[in-house]
Amino acid sequence: MIKRTFFISALTCLMFMSCTSKDDSDMNAVIEKGLNRSVEQAKFLATSLLEEPDKLPRYVLPDGTLVTSDSHWWCSGFFSGVLWQLYEDTGDALLKEYAENYTKRIEKEQYSLDTHDLGFMMYCSYGQAFRITGDEQYKKVLIQSAKSLASRFNPNLGVIKSWDEKPKWKFPVIIDNMMNLELLEEVYKMTGDTLYDKISNSHAKVTMVNHFRPDYSSYHVVDYDTVNNKVAKVDTHQGYSSSSAWARGQAWGLYGYTMMYRETKNKTYLEQAEKIAKFILNHPNLPEDKVPYWDFNAPNIPNTYRDASSAAIMASALIELSQYVDKSLAKEYLSVARKQLQTLTSDEYLAAPGSNGGFILKHSVGNLNENREVDVPLTYADYYYVEALLRYKHLIH
Repeated sequence: MIKRTFFISALTCLMFMSCTSKDDSDMNAVIEKGLNRSVEQAKFLATSLLEEPDKLPRYVLPDGTLVTSDSHWWCSGFFSGVLWQLYEDTGDALLKEYAENYTKRIEKEQYSLDTHDLGFMMYCSYGQAFRITGDEQYKKVLIQSAKSLASRFNPNLGVIKSWDEKPKWKFPVIIDNMMNLELLEEVYKMTGDTLYDKISNSHAKVTMVNHFRPDYSSYHVVDYDTVNNKVAKVDTHQGYSSSSAWARGQAWGLYGYTMMYRETKNKTYLEQAEKIAKFILNHPNLPEDKVPYWDFNAPNIPNTYRDASSAAIMASALIELSQYVDKSLAKEYLSVARKQLQTLTSDEYLAAPGSNGGFILKHSVGNLNENREVDVPLTYADYYYVEALLRYKHLIH
């Protein structure tokens, strides 16, 4: 009986190892293809703007025209972040040269006081640069960036203000803002200044209370009344409606609370991330290939746009989250992330070499409501796709 039990256990173990090995083998091919193509595309895109030092890539029009931004656009740091990550993986000196070039282009934004997106802009660029090189100049920029971001914190409300230029809202806070907290947490670790940690935790906790519905989907916008310090209304800017689940918003929440658990080890954040993941993964409108429609409640599903950027952000978050949970959840999260990366690395989403303006992924949606950046490549889709590929690669090697 003991021998038989041992045999069954051993067989089960071997079957599991065999299955895992096959998954890893399949994913090795996906990761190699995705990263190789990312390098090709990133170099192609980098060369296209080398002679225009004040411009950064934003997206590409259907006719192939590259649309650029200045350094103050919220996405200005993503392309250099792609370059830094690919340099770290390959050791390619040319990628480092390009990364330094495009990072330098946004240096002045460390002093910007009129944007909540300094985490996106400065951490995804300067944060990657400092992590990889250890250069103290990058660290100085990050510290100043955190000071600038902290200036937008309202202590009475306990949150960081998002937009200044939206007159229909008094004090808007968007779910995207969870992503900017990583800058504050990193600078807290660099400096020991607890102010950054307090602001970050306050924002995360207040957002947890006011941004989430009972099913753990999130509103896009929560507008606060600064007179009575209460929620004035909930709304959306990029989602289908104020009551819908805008796909990228759900991805920001998932990633944001996973990151906050990593930084603080507060289990409340881990539980929040798990609940958000459950909402996303069990939603009846999540397609089999795991690339979401632009909004989970879009009325014309399945005849509407997919959003590759949401899938890339989700995949990266799920891979990290899988490291903090029990085996059954980890298996579920990795299965979905694996499927997302497989889909994104297929010809449907991965650009052919030299095409797509040099961007890596096709078919993302920026703001359908304003008919802006619809079904186009976007820099943040590329950033989180590369990050997800590298996270999975490190997981299996």
